[in-house]
Amino acid sequence: MFHLIFGLPWLIVVLRFIEPMPWSLPVKIVVAAFLLIASQYHLISRLSSGSVLSPEFPRPLIIGFNVLFGAIVFLGIFQIALDIISLMLAVARWRFPDVPVEVRYGIGLLSLGLAAYGVGQAIKIPPLKEVVVEIAGLPKAFEGYRLLQLTDLHVSRLFTRGWSQEIVARSNALDVDLIVITGDFIDGKLDARRNDIAPLADLRARDGVLAIPGNHEYYFGYDQWMKHDAQLGIRMLLNEHAVIRKDGDEVVVAGVTDLEALSGTNPAPDLDAALAGTPSDAPVILLAHQPKMAPRAAAAGVALQLSGHTHGGMVRGLDLLVARGNNGYVSGMYQVGGLQLYVNNGTALWPGFAIRLGVPSELTLIRLKAKS
Repeated sequence: MFHLIFGLPWLIVVLRFIEPMPWSLPVKIVVAAFLLIASQYHLISRLSSGSVLSPEFPRPLIIGFNVLFGAIVFLGIFQIALDIISLMLAVARWRFPDVPVEVRYGIGLLSLGLAAYGVGQAIKIPPLKEVVVEIAGLPKAFEGYRLLQLTDLHVSRLFTRGWSQEIVARSNALDVDLIVITGDFIDGKLDARRNDIAPLADLRARDGVLAIPGNHEYYFGYDQWMKHDAQLGIRMLLNEHAVIRKDGDEVVVAGVTDLEALSGTNPAPDLDAALAGTPSDAPVILLAHQPKMAPRAAAAGVALQLSGHTHGGMVRGLDLLVARGNNGYVSGMYQVGGLQLYVNNGTALWPGFAIRLGVPSELTLIRLKAKS
């Protein structure tokens, strides 16, 4: 069913775009067959790599698949819009208009151009985004404290070792107090990703690197990845917390496992366990991969929750659909009771649909400030 759904845009393109074109039948068949292969990128990935989540093709081929798949989706949308306009004109004029072939070529080129640009935006090194968060009762020693949030790295055959090295270099150049990683480190099993993720061992911050798993860690050997991430010098907060101390003041950073654990036997997210034993007067920053936990975190008195998972919706407009699956939280800052929730657009994204339009990736520098 998954693959049939992704084949629907191709069917629309064949019936409503290719068929009316003034091309010979052999040309139409060749173009339709070529686009059919591109539309089944995920099926081909599953058959060849064992998973739609981790295509193990060469990077240029993954980029090409994403461009063509994106172009098919955009062309299907534009063709539907064109048909709706034609239908409206038909109602007004009592006859269907003849669509000039130049219009079809135009929407074809526009679709390909948008897809190519969107993939380019998705795979580039993310720009720096600075966010100021005011926290009530923030201890004086933590005024101006700087955290770097990385999330949804999706280290893979698309986001390879060279990309990881550049992320690490730019992160270290910021000279922050703390680095937090809010899940989805990888797409792939440990043996396949060991070399690509190795640069993360070089991440440096004065108070270290704290992290939690995302849902993708559960698809590729959760226990192995938790152990390996710890071996990289990253402290995994699995329903635990760390107390950051500075000049006699304290701030708590807590972390929970991901909701994906509920579908298996791994430890489910346990906010109570993560907060157990925390200093009563220390503000709490919660790392939770999916933003859905925000209302519960607010009820528990958490000051700030940092999440990812949504990739910001990836494409402007698609974010409305993504928000529906995440309790309305998709990108940026939200006020949930007394809690501030920041949903990060992501450092990278899943290589199965690597397109960004109007929703940039980000290296997120968060500055803490006492709320007056």
